[in-house]
Parts: sequence; structure tokens; C-alpha cells
Amino acid sequence: MHHLFVYADSLSWGIVPLTRERLAFAARWPGVLEAGLAAQGVPARVTEDCLNGRRTVWDDPFKAGRNGLEGLAPRIEAQSPLALVLLMLGTNDLQSMHPHHAWHAAQGVAALVRAIRTAPIEPTMPVPPVLVIAPPPITQPAGPIAPKFAGGAAKSQGLAAAYAEVCAELGCAYFDAGAVVQASALDGVHLDAAAHVALGQALTPVVAALVSSSPP
Repeated sequence: MHHLFVYADSLSWGIVPLTRERLAFAARWPGVLEAGLAAQGVPARVTEDCLNGRRTVWDDPFKAGRNGLEGLAPRIEAQSPLALVLLMLGTNDLQSMHPHHAWHAAQGVAALVRAIRTAPIEPTMPVPPVLVIAPPPITQPAGPIAPKFAGGAAKSQGLAAAYAEVCAELGCAYFDAGAVVQASALDGVHLDAAAHVALGQALTPVVAALVSSSPP
């Protein structure tokens, strides 16, 4: 059984746009991925650690615990052995309270990849490979989250390219979610149910290929 670990934010947590509701596991992209791998004969268990508002390496001035770097290494240690870590963060780096843009988010992702690779796992366990997933660009923030993400569309320009460059430098796998899904038209940030299914299905062959060389 391949153990996969998803470290992400509300786009993966499964928040339903314009609500505080959550999609069921089977409807969220990690659940779609797990089912898709099973259908392909790849036994896998997907563990989620998805926190609404999580940044890459920065604090949220209004809510504690949103710095994605803090506590990441112990999480990797606790979940080991891992066949793959799927990292999808950066959208919240672009909130209106921060001056950051795509380059900053990509550098934050790079710091997270390094933390995963240096986590204090047991000596007999493999350092897990990382799949960095670039979130889709922010479009037109709407609804209650509009002030929080004001200006986010401009900040997210070039996000996929910045992530691809960092992944090339670090030698880790990369996937552009924006190539297969887009932010919901309802709030301009999150993924709707159809997008979760599309992303999970698109990731299935990618992840299957990445874990096929490691023993289950």
C-alpha cells in the first residue's frame, strides 16, 4: 500500500465556494485520486493535511498556525514512510494583506520542499519524493472572501511558470493544476465539485507513474 501525503490549503480541503461547507472525501481531489489509483491497480492510501488559509512560509496576522513551514518536518516524520508528498500551496500567499506575488510563493514552495527532504525520518525510511502542484490562478474574487483576495488575480499571474522554474532547480516533479481546472466563478479562488473531480482524474496517471517504482 503506497502512502501518499497531501499538504495543502482550502483548495484541497474541499470548501464549497461561497459557503463554509466541505465536500466529502470521495468528492475532493485527494479522494478522487485515491479511487483512481485503486481503479488502475495501484494500492494507495491518501492522507490529507489541508488547512484553510495556510500559506507557504508566512504567518497570517489574524489567525495562528497558518505558516506552512512550521511543523511540516514533524508531520513528515509522523506519516513516514511515504511514497509521495503532494504539495499544493501558494494561493493564500497572495492575499491582500501580503505584498507577495508569484515569485514569492514559488520561493516559499521551495522552502517547503527542502523541509520535506530534511525531515528527521527514521534512517531506514526513504526520503519521499515531492510532487509540487501549482494552484490555478485567482480570477475575480467575489463574495465574503473578496476583500481578502483583492488584487489576487494580478499577483497570481505567472504562478505556474514560477513554480515550474523552482521545481526544475530542485529536481522535483511538477504539475500545473491551472492546465486542467480553473477557480470557481462563484468566488474566484476555490475549486468547485467538478474541478475537484477533474483535478483528481488528471493527477491519477501522473501519481501512478511516480509511485510505480517504489514498493507498496
